[in-house]
Amino acid sequence: MKSKKDLPFQYILIITAIEAERDAIVRGLLKALPNEVCGEVEGPLRRVGRCIVVAGGVGPASAAASTALAIAGGPSLRYVISAGIGGGFPGAAPIGSVVVASEIVAADLGAETAQGFASVDELGFGSWRVPVDRARAEELAAALRAGGLEATAAPVLTLSTVTGSAETAAELLRRVPGAAAEAMEGYGVATAASMQGIEAMEIRAISNAVGPRDRDAWRIGDALAALERTGMILPEVLDIR
Repeated sequence: MKSKKDLPFQYILIITAIEAERDAIVRGLLKALPNEVCGEVEGPLRRVGRCIVVAGGVGPASAAASTALAIAGGPSLRYVISAGIGGGFPGAAPIGSVVVASEIVAADLGAETAQGFASVDELGFGSWRVPVDRARAEELAAALRAGGLEATAAPVLTLSTVTGSAETAAELLRRVPGAAAEAMEGYGVATAASMQGIEAMEIRAISNAVGPRDRDAWRIGDALAALERTGMILPEVLDIR
């Protein structure tokens, strides 16, 4: 399939799950691009310069469908980014930090067997991983750290059901050693982008620890603030000023 990476006038498509995440990204972009205004103020889509930001719904299926629709109906794209808040694995990604995916993994895409979980790769039905440009992920994480955020580049897991126990958290780390964050949309977004030959990325601002659910410990406001600051840094790192 033809790649769009060398076409002129390229845009960046950013897919979030919900409006609060979209609006945080937009606020950051407007600060980074002060000569731009926010267009398309009706519906789920916003435009800031050459950035298109869409609230595409929760979960990998909604995310994939929204991404495919935006790609089909929009301009030439250089990157497609899944962005939003997520859970951080203790010791790898504290609350308020940012994880840039060095790999996007559908960590529950497979089958249970007598020997334990088997990924679709092991079953011979495709792949549970979408590769990303690791050097670019590291570059963005370094830029975020230079901007005052705690940030790392590491695998980000996509799950249809997010984790609620220490046992499940441990099992996920067994499946994907080094994983730093989990969310619900990245694999769907990245799959839709890769089918069109467009480079995919994922960015997660951490609102809670992966493991037993403790709503009192969640810091969604802190994560959205980190997401906004990420939006301020994206244009320079991805050369879209």
